[in-house]
Amino acid sequence: MSHLIDEFQAYRSKMNEKILSADNKVMKRIYSVDTLAYQEGALNVKTKEMLGLVSSMVLRCDDCVKYHLEKCHEQGTSTEEIFEVFSIANLVGGTIVIPHTRRAVEYWEALQLK
Repeated sequence: MSHLIDEFQAYRSKMNEKILSADNKVMKRIYSVDTLAYQEGALNVKTKEMLGLVSSMVLRCDDCVKYHLEKCHEQGTSTEEIFEVFSIANLVGGTIVIPHTRRAVEYWEALQLK
C-alpha cells in the first residue's frame, strides 16, 4: 500500500516543481498564502489540517484529501479523530462524499503502515 503514498508524493513534487519553475508571481503567492494559512496561530496546526481535510472532502478533491491526511498523520491525529472528520465531511457534503471517504480510508490505512 505504500506505493499509493510514494506515487502521490512523487507526482505532487514533480508537478509543483514545474508550476513554480514557471516563475508566475500569482501562482507563487497562492502557494505562499497556502503555506502561511496552515502555520500555528490562534488555531493549532493539527486543527487547521483537520479543517483542510473536511473542506477537501466536501469539495471532492482527492489530491487535497491525500495531502491533508498526510499532514494530519504527521500531527499525530488518531484514527478516531480522522473518522470524526470524515463524519463531519459526509454530513456537510452529503452522500456524494462517500466515494472520497472510501479512498481516504484506503490512504489513511497506507499511512498507518508506513
